[in-house]
Amino acid sequence: MTDAESVFDDLKAEGDDVDRLIAELPAGSWSTPTPAPGWTIAHQIAHLAWTDDKSLLAITDAEGFAADLAEAAARIATFVDDGAAEGASQPPAELLARWRDGRAAVLGALRAVPPKSRIPWYGPPMSAASMATARLMETWAHGLDVAGALGVKREPVARLRHIARLAARTRDFSYVVRGETPPTEEFRVELTGPDGDLWVFGPEDAAQRVTGPAVDLCLLAAQRVHRSDTALVAEGPDADHWLDIAQMFAGPPGDGRAPGGPA
Repeated sequence: MTDAESVFDDLKAEGDDVDRLIAELPAGSWSTPTPAPGWTIAHQIAHLAWTDDKSLLAITDAEGFAADLAEAAARIATFVDDGAAEGASQPPAELLARWRDGRAAVLGALRAVPPKSRIPWYGPPMSAASMATARLMETWAHGLDVAGALGVKREPVARLRHIARLAARTRDFSYVVRGETPPTEEFRVELTGPDGDLWVFGPEDAAQRVTGPAVDLCLLAAQRVHRSDTALVAEGPDADHWLDIAQMFAGPPGDGRAPGGPA
């Protein structure tokens, strides 16, 4: 199995897992608040459906996506929240069907993208495998919010390796999105996966490094946990600062979570 096939399969599996959380959820429970301020379960699923709509547009209609990108730039402060609020106003059964149809359409479209093609996005253009990784990360992160609202503990699984790799690869983005200059030297990132495997990124002889549980870096870069609630260890001042600002999702810098808050 290629890396692309692996991430496509894992994206489907992640969506199926989140789907099971809400498949039988009573309509009234979709208004349950989640750990994200102002967002209910309906907002979380609406955001996933909205982003799938945008992803499909980017894959299939570059000109249409360029127009959408211009609209996003014109109202960057509210663009994402508006999409979530609009979707959350749908009846839950319609929203669930929309999300199911959308994620299936995106996965089918991604599988058909030629390997060397690049898809436009709100950040840099990306390959189909990279977009699938981004969709996997978002599905996982917003699924955590849904699970938190329902009092369900989601255990980390091996497909987090794609998300951990994304967290490491978006190091420079974390600086740029804040108007800061990224370090010139690479970091070494050594993470322990859910099954005890060691996942490593960056040169072995790097002077600065980050070590710890893979799930902790995934949570931190998705801004689902405060740094003080992780077991991550930084060696070097630049690596230490990165853990304060880590962000792997597109858009303005997020506020993150308060210490001791829910993941």
